[in-house]
Amino acid sequence: MTTSELRAAILWHLKYSQGKLPAEATAHHMRAALTLAVRDRIVEPWLASARATRAAGAKRVYYLSMEFLIGRLLEDAMVNLGLMEAAREAVTALDFDFIQVMCDEPDAALGNGGLGRLAACFLDSMSTLGCPAHGYGIRYEHGLFRQSFREGAQVESPEDWLRDPNHWEFERAEASFTIGFGGTVGGEGRRTTWLPDEAVTARAYDTPIVGWQGRWANTLRLWAAQPVEPLDLDRFNRGEFSAAAAPEAAARAISRVLYPDDSTEAGKTLRLRQEYFFTAASLRDILRRFLIEYDDLAKLPAKAAIQLNDTHPAIAGPELVRLLHDVHGMDFEAAIDAARGTLAYTNHTLLPEALESWDEGLMTRLLPRHMQIIEAIDSRHACAHPGRRAGARADGQVRMGELAFIMAHRVNGVSALHTDLVKSTVFSDLHRLHPDRIVNETNGVTPRRWLLGANPRLSSLITDTVGPGWEDDLERLEGLAAHLSDVGFLDRFAQIKRANKSDLSNWIARELGERVDPDAMFDIQIKRIHEYKRQHLNILETIALWAEMRERPEAGWVPRVKIFGGKAAPGYAMAKRIIRLINDVARAINADPRTRDLLRVVFPPNYNVTMAERLIPAADLSEQISTAGKEASGTGNMKFALNGAPTIGTLDGANVEIRERVGAENFFLFGMTADEVVARRETPDHAAQAIAASPALAGALDRVARGEFSDGDTDRYAPLVADLRGHDYFCVCDDFDAYRAAQREAAAAYADAARWTAMAAANTAHSGWFSSDRAIRGYMADIWDAAPLI
Repeated sequence: MTTSELRAAILWHLKYSQGKLPAEATAHHMRAALTLAVRDRIVEPWLASARATRAAGAKRVYYLSMEFLIGRLLEDAMVNLGLMEAAREAVTALDFDFIQVMCDEPDAALGNGGLGRLAACFLDSMSTLGCPAHGYGIRYEHGLFRQSFREGAQVESPEDWLRDPNHWEFERAEASFTIGFGGTVGGEGRRTTWLPDEAVTARAYDTPIVGWQGRWANTLRLWAAQPVEPLDLDRFNRGEFSAAAAPEAAARAISRVLYPDDSTEAGKTLRLRQEYFFTAASLRDILRRFLIEYDDLAKLPAKAAIQLNDTHPAIAGPELVRLLHDVHGMDFEAAIDAARGTLAYTNHTLLPEALESWDEGLMTRLLPRHMQIIEAIDSRHACAHPGRRAGARADGQVRMGELAFIMAHRVNGVSALHTDLVKSTVFSDLHRLHPDRIVNETNGVTPRRWLLGANPRLSSLITDTVGPGWEDDLERLEGLAAHLSDVGFLDRFAQIKRANKSDLSNWIARELGERVDPDAMFDIQIKRIHEYKRQHLNILETIALWAEMRERPEAGWVPRVKIFGGKAAPGYAMAKRIIRLINDVARAINADPRTRDLLRVVFPPNYNVTMAERLIPAADLSEQISTAGKEASGTGNMKFALNGAPTIGTLDGANVEIRERVGAENFFLFGMTADEVVARRETPDHAAQAIAASPALAGALDRVARGEFSDGDTDRYAPLVADLRGHDYFCVCDDFDAYRAAQREAAAAYADAARWTAMAAANTAHSGWFSSDRAIRGYMADIWDAAPLI
């Protein structure tokens, strides 16, 4: 598409879709017109892909995920279609600022962290590879939440990404399903009937996801919850206006917010409603599509692969059995076999509390037929394996991880270490019974967004060095290895990093009012705030570093900017306490005239995909410091390495594989291994011993405890300090000195500019394996038995 053709398409949509002439239009109108013009270019390959799938009788992949953290789609689509320069020229020729137009697009608030971003990367890769696929999720009106800080504390407010029409989506009124809850179970003869006493409508909204060079496009179908009857007119006419609208409010609550606080019974009920709502709607849609083309549901495993992204859609097992047996009349045992042959489950956590479980009473009240089916599935599994020790029910709870395992023909971990730990810890008994069921598929990230789109300067250097084609064959980055001793190449690499850091410095000054030096080391930790991710280890070491700098300001310190980003779950008090501590420490450090040129701490609020695209290309050091054995994989670690940021990290998740591939000499390793962590916890006073052995840690904790960063309030961080001095389950204190030593090692390396640039470039050169294209090829071969159609 030429610039003039795109300009004409923009003008058409500006006039006929937006009702505006160019002289009257704002950046918002221009962005809408540009979006619609680009979307028009996607529709033809999107429809053609659907036709090709039907014509080939190809197996389809259905990816069910509670999150799809897709971010802004406009740049992503234009990168994949090769329209970035044409769009820039067309928009500029119409007297609009291209950057301002692009920034008008809101981030789609459909995810929280790595789980949702992985799902988005996988959608891109499935389209790039020509794998026929649908993503299924929820069309959240308000997503997670918009984060701001008040006196350093996190404040949550509703995200408003749908305040204006979403020009990417197509509403599919014809694709609507009535989803029931509660009620009773009855039946005549051998047919069981569930009679719900409450129902909502699931309405479909489709977004086309185009792959590289526009050769294939798949569908992200999101469900919005709506009332079956929009208004109780009798009550309205009686003047009971609020009561008349209550059904609408109750229905819409299901698709309003991602991860509502589940610390209350009402919150738990809503979470289970959400999970069943989108899973049930998706399965009915899958069967509807299958039955249009085939008449024998026994063929379902041969024509459909359903991937459960974590335990949120684990209710798919009993729901699919219900549909096959109760609705379509399949024999119960055959229905279980067909469901298992179709379903696969990705485990994303080793944290017991993150492996969902639901009270049997709640399950019975909300989904009575499903509780019966769960009991039947679990009983049959127990009978088939008399010596089993783990099942889908225990202590009055339905254990969704075990249920997902039992009902899946494949279970995968997301890094080599994580998969080994899945086998030996959370599912050890089920692995003993089904030794061939668990496989590994290490995560990956799409290079189209996280390199080509996010870091165009580095992308140009890569193309100049190894030629085009790496965008969908990322292992071609290995060709950069031959240039790691080339002074000219390394100089360009360093100049690119400096330019990216300068851009970020300007943004920080503009958005936060903080001046940071782009020549300082940019040390970045961006991820969901959680104790196992150990942001508090980072800030405690920062306090210790600041103390040393204050004592010896002339000691030749490497200037450093510590950058944090991430959100804490609304009900997670300790994580929110860590956020406030970071902000309180930042306030103190940034105001210190003695160290302001040596150390800065910044925490931009409302971390999202767009912010990550700004921060990652500018990073010098990637913080991947989780407690060993707790991070399943991580994908941020891959994005940082790909963009030339060496890692400081533990042997956790995909850090292990990153270190193997980029080289131990280009990775700052510290901390205990997963086995050592388990052994260390056996020592009752392990934290006290570590504190006693580390004056720097003891001093940092004392300063927090006595209220130095909280205006003398000794209660503010008392629970955090007490946990670290006592239980310290995540071994922050045990790893502190090793982390501190690794930070000094990183500072020494950074002081040698040539050495640092070579390390950074080596990370980029050896990160090609961490492409989501490689990961999806693995899923297609090992789990889905699906073939590409391009």
